[in-house]
Amino acid sequence: MIRGGPEEAGHARRLPAAFPDDVRRSSAARILDPPLAYDRWHRSEPVRTLGVFLDRVGLERLHVHVNTVRYRIRRVEEPTGRDLSTTADRVDLFLALQAD
Repeated sequence: MIRGGPEEAGHARRLPAAFPDDVRRSSAARILDPPLAYDRWHRSEPVRTLGVFLDRVGLERLHVHVNTVRYRIRRVEEPTGRDLSTTADRVDLFLALQAD
């Protein structure tokens, strides 16, 4: 059976709602504050790029070269200590982005 269809993405998007707001926000802040600070300091968009990258659709909407996407992803990976080539780290970052 192939996993990863639209129905599973829906479950993943609803998962953060299972946790209290303060837990979601503190976890998201712990993970995303370093790349968000980088975004603000350099006026760049690594966190926005991360969201599009994790959705796996619409990278062309960013209207940037593939090397720019790679650079921005590294700007998320390095300060968070996450590796987007691993599923566990992708899930951590995805859930952090969903925490609102």
